[in-house]
Amino acid sequence: MGTIKIHDKNFKKSISEEEILKRVEAIAREIEKDCKYQNPLFLPVLNGSFMFTSDLMKEITMNCELQFVKVKSYTGMHSTEKVQTLIGADMSVSGRTVIIIEDIVDTGGTIKELVNQLQQFNPNDIKICSLLFKPSKYKGDLKVDYCGFEIPDDFVIGYGLDYDGLGRNLRQIYTVTE
Repeated sequence: MGTIKIHDKNFKKSISEEEILKRVEAIAREIEKDCKYQNPLFLPVLNGSFMFTSDLMKEITMNCELQFVKVKSYTGMHSTEKVQTLIGADMSVSGRTVIIIEDIVDTGGTIKELVNQLQQFNPNDIKICSLLFKPSKYKGDLKVDYCGFEIPDDFVIGYGLDYDGLGRNLRQIYTVTE
């Protein structure tokens, strides 16, 4: 599928499933190298990171734990710049290496809020892992430790990312064309 229509928008394929899976495997190796013997706690941010998290966890061979969190900062195609925590972590993070897994980091508001919340519980280290990163839109000062792809400031869907609820199930990343 080269182009698709979701709601009122047209999208073209921009990152293939093969490219995504190759990059996911490389990120898993980086994490294992950096976090050897640490039993990291992965905190995937729902809903968008579920496909990335699933494929990443299939590649991680070291001991680790997983606890999903849910936050919301998007409505339609636009960030509200207000982060709502809908479900939080219920595992102890004190003294742990915590790796936040995001589908996309654009302005950085969600990551900043999550890191601020987590720091109250004294983790040893907090790392950020994101499939997609928009450096031109990023307003934060936190480092994205593990990045799948840097992309321009375009609206994207697929591989967990949606447009008003649709498109999460697509195996590729698509970019809006209008």
